[in-house]
Amino acid sequence: MMKIALSVENLSKIYLDSEKKTPKINALRNITLDVKQGEIFGLLGPNGAGKTTFLSILAGTVIKSSGKVNVWGFDLDKNPRQVRASIGIVPQEVNLDAFFSPKKLLDLQAGLYGIKNKEKITETILKLVSLDKEANSYSRNLSGGMKRRLLIAKAMVHQPPILILDEPTAGVDVELRKNLWENVKKLNEIGVTIILTTHYLFEAQEMCNRIAIINKGNLVALDTTQKLLERIQTKKITFKVDKIKNKNNIKLHGAKFLFDSQNLVTVVYDKGLFKFNELIFLFQKNDMKILDISSDDADLEDVFVQLTKN
Repeated sequence: MMKIALSVENLSKIYLDSEKKTPKINALRNITLDVKQGEIFGLLGPNGAGKTTFLSILAGTVIKSSGKVNVWGFDLDKNPRQVRASIGIVPQEVNLDAFFSPKKLLDLQAGLYGIKNKEKITETILKLVSLDKEANSYSRNLSGGMKRRLLIAKAMVHQPPILILDEPTAGVDVELRKNLWENVKKLNEIGVTIILTTHYLFEAQEMCNRIAIINKGNLVALDTTQKLLERIQTKKITFKVDKIKNKNNIKLHGAKFLFDSQNLVTVVYDKGLFKFNELIFLFQKNDMKILDISSDDADLEDVFVQLTKN
């Protein structure tokens, strides 16, 4: 049975009006979820959904209003120091001393955690994030992608079992983004549990084993990526035909047909209303030869929009 890395039960956070001392914002409302050891877990939600508050509670920078948080077997209320030691957090903002080298920066970070063999740890971590060749370069001379990797290295110096990535690829180009995720996968392969937030939903779809979606402080979905995708009941298929004929006869209950000048017919319909072969027969009956078929399958963005539109 897979062990639990993070357990949250009925977690709530209410921000009070500083003058009236009355509830002002319910940032989190009774959030309950588990993150399994060794998985890549996505925490998604629109701006203001409560993701930052959730991560800040784990980091110890925001005090929860109620609920239980257990990290790597340690209770947040009883063992806050052990909880912080079990987590490495990679912030969204790149904030590095321009005149510090990666090696110097990691040595200092290791010193803060009282790590004795810090030079060896620094060397190992830099290799892990492919920065060993830049170990003695000034941080200001590193590329954007290298700086992101250095933030990951800094978060991993004390060798926490859980790594939290807050929008790690924000402002990073496609190639650097790919390189960054390769490094994250490498960490996950050696046993590090990954929790990430991202606005690039295709990244979450590709990377995450399971995903939680928060909206207005409420947990609106928690499931495997595949099962979340299966929630979308609408399907869209585009047919390339030799010639569009008898438009008025192209009808099927529960389906919407869209025609364009390039002899393309797009069909939008709810799954389960009829069989795909019925569409094929409809075109054949109206003397329209099908030259090509393409399917636009649902993606995580469709799920996200559906769950957060209210």
